[in-house]
Amino acid sequence: MAVSQKSMTQGTIWKQMVVFALPIFFSNLFQQLYNAADSLIVGNFLGSEALAAVSSSGNLIFMMIGLFNGIALGAGVVISRYFGAQDHENLRIAIHTDVAFGLIMSVVLTVLGVVLAPFILELMGTPETVMPESLKYFRVYFAGALGLVMYNIFVGILQSLGDSKHPLYYLIISSLINIVLDYVLIAWFEMGVEAAAFATILSQFVSAFLCMRLLHKSQESYHLSFREVRINKEMLREILRNGIPSGIQNSITGVANVVVQSNINVFGAMAMAGCGAYSKIEGFAFLPIMSFNNAITTFVGQNLGARQEKRAQKGAIFGIVCSVVIAEMIGIGTVLFANQLILLFDNNPEVISFGVARSQIAGFFFCLLAFTHAISAVKRGAGQPMIPMMVMIVSWCIIRVVFLSVTGYLFHNIQFVYWVYPLTWGISSLYYVYDIIKHRELF
Repeated sequence: MAVSQKSMTQGTIWKQMVVFALPIFFSNLFQQLYNAADSLIVGNFLGSEALAAVSSSGNLIFMMIGLFNGIALGAGVVISRYFGAQDHENLRIAIHTDVAFGLIMSVVLTVLGVVLAPFILELMGTPETVMPESLKYFRVYFAGALGLVMYNIFVGILQSLGDSKHPLYYLIISSLINIVLDYVLIAWFEMGVEAAAFATILSQFVSAFLCMRLLHKSQESYHLSFREVRINKEMLREILRNGIPSGIQNSITGVANVVVQSNINVFGAMAMAGCGAYSKIEGFAFLPIMSFNNAITTFVGQNLGARQEKRAQKGAIFGIVCSVVIAEMIGIGTVLFANQLILLFDNNPEVISFGVARSQIAGFFFCLLAFTHAISAVKRGAGQPMIPMMVMIVSWCIIRVVFLSVTGYLFHNIQFVYWVYPLTWGISSLYYVYDIIKHRELF
């Protein structure tokens, strides 16, 4: 089976972007489904406190892996440019450097995750009733960091080459493995939350292996040769130049989300479970945003590599519009059906109440979330990763933390925690609108 490489420098723009984005959408859908499966099975078979443990770990996990995922994005930009320019030598060097760096970072992430887990959970104010289960889930999850990191590395490489189909096929396989293992280990063998973490990391290893095998079997210039996996210093500098700003952006945003989670934890396990269940639902609304983000970054990167700036601009505009419109439609849907959706995770009325309340505030503003991410994707594809990094640090981190610190001290009302997301989405969107008007161009 060969890599479905696809140059996006020729052909009908909207067709190419939709054809590229759809497999990514379904890939993200299946990934979200098996993430939701963890919460569904845990919530229904192990109870609300176990659900709270799994849900509260999400922001902490994002904070820990955000840096490495951002660097993988940077590598993808570099690879897409060399692929668009048909620079086969540097394409090979970039791919093998990316893989070598991913292997090193996997070891670092495993050590950090396992060692720092109890300290970070304590700093987050995790309730004592939830702490033991959260710690189990977190440590098992990060023991398998190799599969998690390498899966993101390999998928980033394939998508940079224009192949969004094979990651979908492999993710379907791993999703089914995850869901079956969740049910068997938790429902049949009555294991705890650590079983959910084990099912997730095992499925990630399967996906990573299948992606690696595909690249290794390829006879093209991007063939993955295990003997060539090494760090090229010049190429690593280029990857890090493009990737570190995105990684810092992810990690800083993750830190802010941990602060948000800490403010939720103050209101107890039921608030944690309700907000966590809603976060799983919100993840589905985020799918079109992620799909078109990847399409935008790859499209802009390949076309700028081929020196087709006007084409890159047209594709970016199309991707932004699609992302914003679809995300808003889904956001409204989450508001209308929030009660029924939260009920899938937990039938506790208090849990449902917290989840529904959060959806009613955030759901109408998904268009702002989509717009911010889409413009950030354009900037990354254009080799301008510092701009979205600074926007996110100021609006999604500093302003969030200050807002929650002040309102938490003065009011102790969870409604302010709910409002912090749409508030900061709006601020970052306003800045990007100002930037576009000022410069009269996207990049």
